Amino acid sequence: MTSHLPATLGRRQFLQVSLLAGSGLLLTVELNAATNSSAANGRDSTLNAYIRMDASGAITLVMPKAEMGQGIYTALAMLIAEELEVSLDQVTVEAAPPNPAVYGVAGDQSTGGSTSVRDCWLPLRTAGATARMLLTRAGAQTWRVPVSECVADAGYVIHPISARRLSYGALVAKAATLPAPRHVPLKDAKDFKLIGHSTRRLESPSKTDGTARFGIDVRLPQMRYAMVALSPVEGGSVALLDTKAALSITGVRQVINERDVVAVVADHTYAAMQGLAALKIQWNSGPHGHVQQATLVAELEVAVHQKGGLARSVGNPQAALKGATHIVEALYHQPFLAHATMEPMNCTVHWRSGQCEIWVGTQAPSRVVEKLASLGLTPENIILHNHLIGGGFGRRLDVDTVVIAARIAKHVSTPLQVIWSRSEDIQHDRYRPYYVDHLKAGLDAQGSPVSWMHTIAGGSATAAWDGKPLKNGVDDDAVDSAANPAYQLPALSVRYVRHDPTGIPISWWRGVGPTRSVFVVESFIDELAFAASQDPIDYRRPLCKDERLRAVLNLVANKSNWGAPLPAGHGRGVSIQAAFGSYLAQVVEVSAQADGSIRVIRVVCAMDCGQQINPEGIHAQLESGVIFGLTAALMGEVTVTNGRIEQSNFDNYPVLRLAETPLIETHLITNSEAPGGVGETGTSCIAAAVCNAVFSATGRRVRTLPINKHLAS
Repeated sequence: MTSHLPATLGRRQFLQVSLLAGSGLLLTVELNAATNSSAANGRDSTLNAYIRMDASGAITLVMPKAEMGQGIYTALAMLIAEELEVSLDQVTVEAAPPNPAVYGVAGDQSTGGSTSVRDCWLPLRTAGATARMLLTRAGAQTWRVPVSECVADAGYVIHPISARRLSYGALVAKAATLPAPRHVPLKDAKDFKLIGHSTRRLESPSKTDGTARFGIDVRLPQMRYAMVALSPVEGGSVALLDTKAALSITGVRQVINERDVVAVVADHTYAAMQGLAALKIQWNSGPHGHVQQATLVAELEVAVHQKGGLARSVGNPQAALKGATHIVEALYHQPFLAHATMEPMNCTVHWRSGQCEIWVGTQAPSRVVEKLASLGLTPENIILHNHLIGGGFGRRLDVDTVVIAARIAKHVSTPLQVIWSRSEDIQHDRYRPYYVDHLKAGLDAQGSPVSWMHTIAGGSATAAWDGKPLKNGVDDDAVDSAANPAYQLPALSVRYVRHDPTGIPISWWRGVGPTRSVFVVESFIDELAFAASQDPIDYRRPLCKDERLRAVLNLVANKSNWGAPLPAGHGRGVSIQAAFGSYLAQVVEVSAQADGSIRVIRVVCAMDCGQQINPEGIHAQLESGVIFGLTAALMGEVTVTNGRIEQSNFDNYPVLRLAETPLIETHLITNSEAPGGVGETGTSCIAAAVCNAVFSATGRRVRTLPINKHLAS
């Protein structure tokens, strides 16, 4: 990092300074993150944030990102506090209201894709540094001394020569009258006091003692509760509804029939659950009652051999293939996946005359407002309170549950909390698409790849999100980490064939495109190493297109004792990725079990995410990402019969238990490169490492997930 990096504030990147309530500083910062992408579509974009300071010196950061367990409330507050020269406990955070013109990224106010730190790294530091400069100038003017003689420290402006000091609160009114500087020097990494140092998360105490408030914790005067039953087939509707038994239950107030969804409204959740169980509903399956899993998969297996849209081309892979000494070909399958967030889907709505007030935990507050237009609401009619989120993983980027809650609340005069049971949640999710990948590569006499051809067939989460046609027929998310693999390949073509599943709603899932692509690319490169009779890590090293990739690969090899002897039935596997602006390598050790399944013993991660904000948070996110990804790789699968999702709860959509969780080690490379994303990296890298370890342990190559199901077949 350049010492005292100048932040030039131009026409599209500006700061405004004004008085807040006559005595405070309001700093408006337009955040330009042109090299980063939104979770949804990878477009260059701009977002906004606001920083307030009052006469007491208290600092409020209005958060442009949602907190869903990734620690962003702490990390972004650290950026402000670092440059403002205050302690972290002097900064409080509050969720931004839905206003994409102010807080949005290209008009989209969402949190995902591991973009939060990348989007806010320079702009929020610039905001803190600008506030510090204004306060320092205010102190200098108050004392009538040169500003160069004044310093800011610990929430004070100090004139060391005269030993005078004034608190930020005492100077904030004067600072608000000063013009914002156009050139703002930022601190050098060597001078950081907070950034790069492990810090306890701001919200941890409240989450520990139970005072934290998630969406499901909302309690309002006269509030009632609703449980919902949705059509078990997408597009179906109520054919017959008998409400007598439900309405006879004490505490049940109403049964609301919205045709595709039925809700029981009661004085408390238990009565609502009893009422829902007592309902007699017959459903009309609609146009999708014929949909079968085998048919959906067979269609994709045909689609993957179609031409599709060209995502990337290098050289002439067809011609190179003809001259290859050896050809390797493989077909990979990845299933539909549910999100199964810890906090079930919920939303509290008070629909009053001319106004709709909403309490919810959402990754996309502005999308809520946009989609509620279908109910005749305008942004001026909507008040949204965004809460802590008990797991998002992409599920809370979609706002279908909020729209359903609002539809139900229209029939209720009091505030209404609408809750999805776990089974309704899993069976009415927005699923990660099913993908089929076909790869073919040619090797020369030394075993090096001379040709690489990759076709991806699957639904488009991008098109499902924004409803727009795909540019050149390519879903940029689906080909992420496939069109730009971690390796330098002399001749390459990557294509995408869009084939949306009939009757199955699809959307984003943690790790987005890299999760599906890294599994395929890293599994196939392992197949090439085996065909070349080379060690998997030795094979990868010369192909790595980036020195930072090679560095994490070397580090993970060292920390995992790669090459050391293992007991019989054990194996190690490796996977690497350059995704989300970060570099990650993982080595997994597994052991084969007597029943044919495998047990993951140890996972070693080596990460280069550039400048670390909160190392403790990075370790935690890597560990949680590994566990989330392992769950999916080993057991995760959603299937459909007669248009109905077969999985309904954790008995048939299991999550990794504590006793099944391996030892996870994380090792970080320290540098001052621009920070990359972390939250999704552990998830997106792990499946291939496990499958490669399985091959090492058993000689069986798993190309279809989940692993344990297909090892048993």
